[in-house]
Amino acid sequence: MVYRYYLNLFKTKICIFNKSLLLLILLTLNISTLIGQSIQQQEMQKLSHFVGDWVGVSKAFENGKVIREIPAYEKISYKVDKHILTIDLYSESLKLHTVIYFDEKSNTYYYNPFYKTGASRYPAKLVDGKLIVTPSKTKRFIFEIIEDGKFREYGENLIDDKWVKYFEDVFEIQ
Repeated sequence: MVYRYYLNLFKTKICIFNKSLLLLILLTLNISTLIGQSIQQQEMQKLSHFVGDWVGVSKAFENGKVIREIPAYEKISYKVDKHILTIDLYSESLKLHTVIYFDEKSNTYYYNPFYKTGASRYPAKLVDGKLIVTPSKTKRFIFEIIEDGKFREYGENLIDDKWVKYFEDVFEIQ
């Protein structure tokens, strides 16, 4: 009788220990997952000033002169619980879907444009509220909100140690 009492007590203690250990493991996993998501969401939140439906004009430049000017529309929104930002650009000359996300391991934003002909992946950084995308050492795209509340993105090529603008899109919130 005493033997059974101690055996049942032992089984109960082992069962409680196993449940406690399992709970501790699950809590640890959930906390580390939440922390990881929280950092990514915090970094993505820094891009919130770009979110909106934007209407404007896209200009192409050659030798410092406007060679083309066409209407453009851009929709920028968060997706996947604000873990990514999507940009959908529509104009006569370009239709583009882009996904931007922050990679916690490399501490880098990534700009992922999808064209009719394929896709790319470029690193980006946030400097003074501007998102600067660098496809190469001689090419960059800059996204910013300018003083009158308009959204501007432009592309530059490095020519003879000088950045030269080759396109500029300026949008107003719709």
